[in-house]
Amino acid sequence: MSTMMEAMLGEFREEAETTKRVLERVPADKLTWRPHAKSMSLGELAMHLASAPAGVARFIQHDEFDISQSRPQTPQPATLAEIQAAFEQSTRAAEECLKGMSEQKAMANWRLLFKGKEVFARPRTEVLRKIMFNHLYHHRGQLSVYLRLLDVPVPVIYGKSADENPFA
Repeated sequence: MSTMMEAMLGEFREEAETTKRVLERVPADKLTWRPHAKSMSLGELAMHLASAPAGVARFIQHDEFDISQSRPQTPQPATLAEIQAAFEQSTRAAEECLKGMSEQKAMANWRLLFKGKEVFARPRTEVLRKIMFNHLYHHRGQLSVYLRLLDVPVPVIYGKSADENPFA
């Protein structure tokens, strides 16, 4: 495995631990709660966060992906166990993807299509960074706001939160 992919794998593992801490705070009795009519429910958001890495790992293995052919819908989970199982499976799939990717494949262009028309072509590493990593961070931030709105203690993410201080 190349140094670049080792670094990405290390970051993914560290961030997965942080994501797990946030997902562990999701209250089982609030899975259908949503902060706004246009927002995902708490359960849908948690499930999306839990399963997104595997989804990216699946489509990044190919040279291109046509988003019009498959627009996965995030299911409303009935239990926290569904979210936890999805997260475990998803992190394993993402790790396998990152571990198995050669530097040559990582640097090769990957294309996103819509109805056969190219939306963009970028090196896989850039797609992994923007869609797998940054997407994960974005939704984890959303989930932490949902927790705050529900008055659930927000765990440490990058330093202290209003509820926890790892430096105390």
